[in-house]
Amino acid sequence: MASISLKNVIKRYGTGKTEVKVLHGVNAEIKDHEFIVIVGPSGCGKSTLLRMVAGLEEVSEGDICIGGKVVNNLEPSERDIAMVFQNYALYPHMTVFDNMAYGLKIAKVPVDEIKTRVDKAAKILELGHLLDRKPRALSGGQRQRVAMGRAIVRQPQVFLFDEPLSNLDAKLRVQTRLEIQKLHRELGITSLFVTHDQVEAMTLAHRMMVMNGGYMEQFGTPEEVYSTPATTFVASFMGSPPMNLLKNGPNANFGGPAGATMGIRPEHLDVGTEGWALEVETLEMLGAERLIYCRMNGEQLIVRTDEHHVPPTVGSTIHVKPRVERLHWFDGGTGKRL
Repeated sequence: MASISLKNVIKRYGTGKTEVKVLHGVNAEIKDHEFIVIVGPSGCGKSTLLRMVAGLEEVSEGDICIGGKVVNNLEPSERDIAMVFQNYALYPHMTVFDNMAYGLKIAKVPVDEIKTRVDKAAKILELGHLLDRKPRALSGGQRQRVAMGRAIVRQPQVFLFDEPLSNLDAKLRVQTRLEIQKLHRELGITSLFVTHDQVEAMTLAHRMMVMNGGYMEQFGTPEEVYSTPATTFVASFMGSPPMNLLKNGPNANFGGPAGATMGIRPEHLDVGTEGWALEVETLEMLGAERLIYCRMNGEQLIVRTDEHHVPPTVGSTIHVKPRVERLHWFDGGTGKRL
């Protein structure tokens, strides 16, 4: 197990007029045993960054260190990492046991040691009764566990997960997410996990990197990212539903800077008999809570209420008061937190 250091990591494709810069100087210090999630929309550079750590993409500038050692020029096999891919990448003609053992056989690990490692990983992942099956006889969730088992038996310094839950349905994603949490608690191996799903990021991460357009917008705990977003992008991307961002809001009434964007989470707007007058456009019923989509001064706001509130009718007017201590202020031009 090892720490990971990213020092001004830059990635370019092409040269001269055809050059495209996809990562713009990423800096991060990842501690031994940490579970780090790299999250962001499609095309933000998160998978590219992971592949650079794995050695599958070259570093254009900067350094990547694993365990204090610069690995820029090392082959993937020399970095002591194990990677879990989105598409499982299992050999269809091999049993679960042979899929998990294959890398160890190639490395000429003794047969007894291979069996010990595979049996241990199978026990952790509850795959013991499936070791003789072929991948075609497994569910998607079971195949993903086999892929994780293949990584575990390697006993690497670092785990790299490239959107491993994307191919699973909603229920299996939740179940496999819990298994990954359990796996990390038991093994404690430093892990980088790439996802575009902010719910996965919030539930799995010790700390998260929020990426946008090749830049790391924020690096912090889920609580820090949610409670004190560094930019309007982070505020709108992290959270379901996202933070309300008001450019035409009544800033002066709350001491906000002139020209600033006001931010307020949907759960921090209290419905009552006074406050902002909002026109109700639509409602979403989500079991114990409701989301009320409204409009004020031409801008949309989302209000989150619980089952104790009588839902308003579409087209009616409701009044809400923002909790002043929960207001956020962002620069109207740069989007950075003030």
